[in-house]
Amino acid sequence: MSKFCDCCGRGPATGNAVSHSNRHTRRRWLINLQSVRIDVGGGETRKLHICTKCLRLLKSKSRLVNGSFAVTLTFLVAIF
Repeated sequence: MSKFCDCCGRGPATGNAVSHSNRHTRRRWLINLQSVRIDVGGGETRKLHICTKCLRLLKSKSRLVNGSFAVTLTFLVAIF
């Protein structure tokens, strides 16, 4: 599974982990990705990896149908 959001393209942030003795080592902060089934209409569903920030937006702009989010094509085009 890739570490990038399919919706907004956000990926891992990098920086330094600083210990108590002030030693700096490189580290990554990964985003919170969730696998979501999205109903795009016409009986077609797609499975996307979406960060939780985009998932909150998706939940507010769509409705839940049969366990997957029903989204209009115009809304998906606006996201992608």
